Amino acid sequence: MSQPQPITRTYRVVMAILSVIVRRWGRLEVSGRELLLTPGPILLAANHDSYWDPVAGGMAALPARQIRALAKASLWKVKGLHWILTGMGQIPVTRGVGDTGAFDRAIGELSAGACIGLFPEGTRSLGRPLRARSGFGRLAAAVPDARLVSCAITGTTDIARFPRRPCIHVRFFAPAGGGLQPGESPADVSARVLAELRALAPVTPAGRRPSKPAGGADA
Repeated sequence: MSQPQPITRTYRVVMAILSVIVRRWGRLEVSGRELLLTPGPILLAANHDSYWDPVAGGMAALPARQIRALAKASLWKVKGLHWILTGMGQIPVTRGVGDTGAFDRAIGELSAGACIGLFPEGTRSLGRPLRARSGFGRLAAAVPDARLVSCAITGTTDIARFPRRPCIHVRFFAPAGGGLQPGESPADVSARVLAELRALAPVTPAGRRPSKPAGGADA
């Protein structure tokens, strides 16, 4: 069985710097991290409501694993940031064009024993329900030996509500239905995993309080 890939120095340094916000100010709580301790490839799915979700998930996974996430390629155009993202082992993906290069790289990394992280929704929710995309399921089908792990993240949307102090919780758990089942399409497994995630981490708008019903009365 392939061994977990080593955690890069850049990844450790970035997480150490951001721990002041997420771990200390955010009072990070983690459960289920033992699911990441066994060797072999792991395909991880997480909900996405805040820009802080990748940081919270990555920090919660340490010291067990380094999460190599598929991230939008436009981030590599930000001066200086591309060096950091590359050093952290992240994978740039161009949205909306069927980026086979990014998908092939993710398959290669996963087959080599990496922990590959995806947001099944493909982007931040911005407070609205989104359908699951098939990418997560397609990777599960391409690397059937990979263990599927879900990552429910809550509290990150409160980071933008300073001075309100957030309470961030990251929960790793195995999907109730297991991996890709016989007769189940990649789109189906993505939708199933996302539904389980959203049952634990409901869609929450970042940086603002949920709006009240019409008329201003509390529900």
